[in-house]
Amino acid sequence: MRRLTAILAFALAAFLGNAHAAPRSDVVIGMSIEPAGLDPTVAAPVSIGQVVWQNLFQGLVRIAEDGSVRPQLASDWTISPDGLTYRFTLRQGVTFHNGAAFSSATARFALERARGADSANPQKRFFETIERIETPDAATLVLHLTRPTGNLLYWLGWPAAVMVEEGSAATNRTQPVGTGPFRFGGWTAGDSVRLVRFDGYWDAASRPALDSATFRFINDAQAQMAALQSGQVDAFPEFAAPELFGRLEGDAGFTTVVGNTELKVVAGINARRAPFNDPRVRRALMMAVDRHALVAGAWSGYGTPIGSHYTPNDPGFVDLTGTIPYDPAGARALLAQAGLADGFEATIKTPQMPYATRSAEILQAFLAEIGVRLTIEPTEFPAAWVDQVFTRHDFDLTIVAHAEPMDIDIYARPNYYFGYADANFDSLIEQAETATDPQARAAFYAEAQRKLAGDVPALFLFVMPKLGVWRAGLDGFWHDEPIPSNDLTNVRWVE
Repeated sequence: MRRLTAILAFALAAFLGNAHAAPRSDVVIGMSIEPAGLDPTVAAPVSIGQVVWQNLFQGLVRIAEDGSVRPQLASDWTISPDGLTYRFTLRQGVTFHNGAAFSSATARFALERARGADSANPQKRFFETIERIETPDAATLVLHLTRPTGNLLYWLGWPAAVMVEEGSAATNRTQPVGTGPFRFGGWTAGDSVRLVRFDGYWDAASRPALDSATFRFINDAQAQMAALQSGQVDAFPEFAAPELFGRLEGDAGFTTVVGNTELKVVAGINARRAPFNDPRVRRALMMAVDRHALVAGAWSGYGTPIGSHYTPNDPGFVDLTGTIPYDPAGARALLAQAGLADGFEATIKTPQMPYATRSAEILQAFLAEIGVRLTIEPTEFPAAWVDQVFTRHDFDLTIVAHAEPMDIDIYARPNYYFGYADANFDSLIEQAETATDPQARAAFYAEAQRKLAGDVPALFLFVMPKLGVWRAGLDGFWHDEPIPSNDLTNVRWVE
């Protein structure tokens, strides 16, 4: 009897030990901003893609962590020598979460919807050079272009270019249906979105280890820290409290990463209004800003000063921080030349994100030194900011991190919120986007950067790094972000 008891005790201990060692199959991920919807093909905020891109929705191609374009729902492709015809071979046996089959007809629907006259796609311009679409068979998609479009494959990897099917397209905003490794599991407004592993996922070699993932939305930086330390949240891939990041770097209970992003923090200037329609005034504002001091004060020294709307990660990058250097005396002289020797008053509309609030406060102090009296106007993001700044252009200055990669072309878009319009800049962007040779394209982008650095349609401040924090034993998050994302395909517990 004693021997039997010992055996049972040993077996129970072994069972409990194995149970303790079994890794978790769920994860809770923190984000600062809750998306207003979950369909990246009809709205621009990057928080949408940070939840659904690669997790729920996929594209013909995808952008990998190193920034390269990789096959996805298209297994391969060919491009004609003149750059006008793209022929894609599509994967077979792919189904959407609702059981609908993916085929060339589905891809044609998604692209026609994105480029159509009534399209609400935030990147509709990506598809403007598609003249017609052919579907010779279910596995072949052919795009005929009006002109060479060197960035087309790259653009097709963006969240705005994911594949959607006709039966669910109208309701994807609140009930998203894609082809990804996770399906929609529910949305508690104001709190969280839950994704659940899709057992019918087409890529058997890349099925996720996680059974589920919950995205929790916590805007306050101190609350983010508390949620991590209490175990309510397992990861903040973009931690919003840089002043607390150093404490986590020394904590063995967490993994911390300082990675690259495309997050360009700029203070947009409304060139439609006086006195900002005077280039001398815009240059004076830029001369008043000590970028290094701003990075130190606003983001605890984490960040890279920039002199144009471009990051060091991107092809053709030129360091232009010296084009208009910090020079308060020179700034006051320029304002005097513009008839504003006594300065002027202005407002800056500031989204509620910590980086924006802190940067605005530091800008306020810098501009006061040259006689510009800046009033900070907190503005709820995204709804109020999009309405007031982006749509109605009702602002003097604003501040926001532009997260989309290689988006220098926004200054060539008609009626964009900056109000900047320059035919020479527009020509540079057109030449860059139609160039099929990568070196030539990079050269045009370099000239476009120089043009913006001199014209100052915005105060170019700094690139925010990825301050990633996740619990020790959790692996698979991206360290760098060539595109804003929380790709969970390879995330798993290894403890």
